[in-house]
Amino acid sequence: MVDLLRRRRVKIVATLGPASSTAEEIEALFRAGADVFRLNFSHGTHEQHAAALTNIRRLERRVRRPIAVLADMQGPKLRVGRFASGHVVLQWGRPFRLDLVGRPGDGERVQLPHPEIMAVAGPGSVLLLDDGRIRLEVVHQTAEWLDTRVIVGGRLSDHKGVNLPGSALPIPALTQKDRADLAFALDGGADYIGLSFVQRPEDVAEARELVGARAKLLSKIEKPSALDQLDEVLRLSDAVMVARGDLGVELPPEDVPLIQKRLIRAAQRWGKPVVVATQMMESMTVSPAPTRAEASDVATAVFDGADAVMLSAETASGRYPLETVRMMDRILARTEQDEDLLATRAAMRAAPEKSSADAISAAARQVAQTIGAKALRIARQRPDCGVLGLAPTQETARQLALVWGVHAVACEATHTMTETVARATSLAARAGLAKRGDEIVVVAGVPFGRSGGTNSLRVAKIGAQPDEPPEGPPQGR
Repeated sequence: MVDLLRRRRVKIVATLGPASSTAEEIEALFRAGADVFRLNFSHGTHEQHAAALTNIRRLERRVRRPIAVLADMQGPKLRVGRFASGHVVLQWGRPFRLDLVGRPGDGERVQLPHPEIMAVAGPGSVLLLDDGRIRLEVVHQTAEWLDTRVIVGGRLSDHKGVNLPGSALPIPALTQKDRADLAFALDGGADYIGLSFVQRPEDVAEARELVGARAKLLSKIEKPSALDQLDEVLRLSDAVMVARGDLGVELPPEDVPLIQKRLIRAAQRWGKPVVVATQMMESMTVSPAPTRAEASDVATAVFDGADAVMLSAETASGRYPLETVRMMDRILARTEQDEDLLATRAAMRAAPEKSSADAISAAARQVAQTIGAKALRIARQRPDCGVLGLAPTQETARQLALVWGVHAVACEATHTMTETVARATSLAARAGLAKRGDEIVVVAGVPFGRSGGTNSLRVAKIGAQPDEPPEGPPQGR
């Protein structure tokens, strides 16, 4: 077994792509600190993603550490058509038409092959093109075209994206392409499915019917309309992502940091892992060092309480993918050593719900803090000690790889509390979470074999010669 105990609690999600596609590159990223690998189905072929999955699972078997895979669906992409000359320059105050006509565009019009937008964008609506660089105000609406006035002009080229802030569009979150990609990802053993373009709880419910129990469902909050029913979206999701890119297009920039904090607090109330994403270390796509603002951005996500932070282009297509992961690992580890962070974490800690599971979890944290315990299994309470997650299957261990602070270990199922304590003390010592003489807090559900029944707590001491039960069950993908 290779000892790869992380020195920090917040996890790192690294996107794979042309800069990080080989088995050697994936292993280097993992050893540098990546805990979860993201496959972005907006790019690449099924063959390329299958090769990445194969390389990840081979690495997992070799290092005997669970590695999670996030399959990120593309979702609906609202884009203009193409131009006869490849691009046009739109002038302020000039009229410009968006229509359903398929011929190439010019300086007066272009195709917008989305009748759903025509139905919603009434006079006064503002359309944002090319990530908000171009802004058009609708002055007249029909079922077949929108007449607009340019209020922010500039260069507009083929197939640039379109956003309609402030409106929920009658478009499902899963396209036909997404459904094919979803089936492929589930068959390939992805641990998390990233659902894009979530506007309403029904989008999550539709995806849940397709995913079932084969993977965890991670809802990407990138549409402001999802914020209006956030609690219901969270209830239906297994995890969420603060997708700041699209949020930043449709919301004022000054609102995005506040939305990030709100989303993280809400996810913690629901006990759902939350990932902060988009442009965290964007400059490192071309530079070997981040800006000071980017370092502060990563640190802020730690103080906000994120479970994980994500790298996109930085590791998928940037020049310095390995250096970026190493730098993010350094920033996370250093931030978590800050004395003020403990006080901040305590102030943000979610109050336990009126259930035995939450009561036991809160008590476990308090006991661990009082006696100086080195490891326990509950992460939601953000304990100040290490967290060892004993998983009965490899699939469960992989899913825990995204969760704050959890060092997940797949091991044979236990059947009694005594057996669980023995297994926990042994594995805590082997993992380096505790040493001889340390005390650990073990929480479990009795009777065993039934999920959602956490109701028992026990304090145990690490002995001189811990046993070494098998790590990694024979079952699993």
